[in-house]
Amino acid sequence: MTAGTIPKRIGVYDSGVGGLSVAACVRRLLPEAHYFYLSDNLNFPYGIKPDEAVVAFTTKNCKKFIDSYELDVLVIACNTASTVALEAVRIAVKIPVVGVVPAVKPAGQLSTSKSIGLLATPATVKRPYTLKLIEDFANGCSVALQGSSVLVEIAEKKLRSELYSTAAIKAEVDALLGQDPKIDVIVLGCTHFPLLQDELSQLYPKIQWVDSGAAIASRVKSLLPTITPTLKPQRHDAGVAIFTIETAAAHSLSNALIPFGFNITDFLKF
Repeated sequence: MTAGTIPKRIGVYDSGVGGLSVAACVRRLLPEAHYFYLSDNLNFPYGIKPDEAVVAFTTKNCKKFIDSYELDVLVIACNTASTVALEAVRIAVKIPVVGVVPAVKPAGQLSTSKSIGLLATPATVKRPYTLKLIEDFANGCSVALQGSSVLVEIAEKKLRSELYSTAAIKAEVDALLGQDPKIDVIVLGCTHFPLLQDELSQLYPKIQWVDSGAAIASRVKSLLPTITPTLKPQRHDAGVAIFTIETAAAHSLSNALIPFGFNITDFLKF
């Protein structure tokens, strides 16, 4: 960053803490930017909510997030929200908005058996958007689908330093592999799931695990030259983690957020 350059302010939004996996990828590629993270813990988890509800509170939260923290770019780091609310948010705000989609295309390119799996939330695996993605980009592979809310909850527990069961993780993945024993690549189609990468790799060392983090980071980087941030009051320092409701569970994440470059310093007020 040259002298006098204004750092870009990048916001990352998710229903829970899964978006931290995406934020980490973007920060590695763009370490000089200023980062803000909003978790909609009031409405967590999104994967079991009606589409119209997800659109409504995602749009409301993102508008407030952008205005309150003077963001230059927003990443909706939630597959569920991206598949149903991305266009609504883009219409409602004036800054670039990047969504996430399951990494079906790279998984299809990596697979030698031509059998891949998709682990996502129950809502994501059922959506026409996901099925069209598979139809267009699975590279001739057969694709087995497994929706899991259990893995979302386990990822949250892990970051809160609560007890969680690796047997429960295995049960979810085994249900996917039971559909097709030839699967050699699995798409982590929820941003929470890369937070369990260590456990997944230990349990299944022969499986290749693919997520969207690197692709999202590249997309954000490509947008930055088109953005000229204006001189703003910048009422908030970078590294802020915000939640939509103040709870003991949110505060319990304080230590877990530090390695990702965030501290809990605020709660979104409407």
